[in-house]
Amino acid sequence: MAIRPVDGWLPLTDECLHYTEESEVPPDLKKYWHQRYSLFSWYDYDILLTHDAWFGVTPEAVANRIAEDMPSHNLSNPPKDIIVDLFAGVGGNTIAFALSGKWDRVIAIERDPATLACAQHNAAIYEIPEGVITWVLADSFDYLARVKRQQQQQVRKHELVDPALDLDFSRTVLFASPPWGGVNYRDQEIFDLNTMEPYNLETLHEACRPMEHALYLPRTSDMRQIAKLAPKGGKKIEVVQYCMEGASKAMVVYLPAEEDASNQKG
Repeated sequence: MAIRPVDGWLPLTDECLHYTEESEVPPDLKKYWHQRYSLFSWYDYDILLTHDAWFGVTPEAVANRIAEDMPSHNLSNPPKDIIVDLFAGVGGNTIAFALSGKWDRVIAIERDPATLACAQHNAAIYEIPEGVITWVLADSFDYLARVKRQQQQQVRKHELVDPALDLDFSRTVLFASPPWGGVNYRDQEIFDLNTMEPYNLETLHEACRPMEHALYLPRTSDMRQIAKLAPKGGKKIEVVQYCMEGASKAMVVYLPAEEDASNQKG
């Protein structure tokens, strides 16, 4: 799949929906529709979601807190000033990152055109100026592979560099909120991250290395599997449970950059 930064606005399609009455909502989405203001507090201003986005979007309060907690920036040397949302969906986390004001560059990756069109539309509703977010229509794994390939090729200054792929590894943080394989994870007391679909824990971690990255995972994820991701050299990983109304919604695993990342620049 091609890496294509979006120039302008993707067209909205019949998959981009806004429900105003419960009678319009499919039965499997009614539970989520009743929680619509926790997903987007500005829902009534014509927030658009695809069918699958109702299951996957990060609740706004959680997205905002994650945006506050994401490791940054001016306190580090060099500063972390680029964030890449690898599974942007309809924009829940991307919007929060942009509104936080912590990043010089916010890059949002989404492979589905209708979903990315919703994200662009929703960002505009939240009054994020054009140009603050770089929207990229691409598969996130293809995107990361090409970023690393471009870095390894040591592109000369006079050669054309795709700005969406031009990342300084030492200044970049990746955020991955992947699909979890539906809602069946709720039936497991301890969720086996090796069975997460369509991407398991190892696949996600390997794709994101060596850059600093954060993984948004089910709240019951197996901590033993997460502990194995700890890098060599004594660096620790941080695991945070994010709650709403006293109940955990998800956990985020914060993983530091590997030692050689500081010397890798796109």
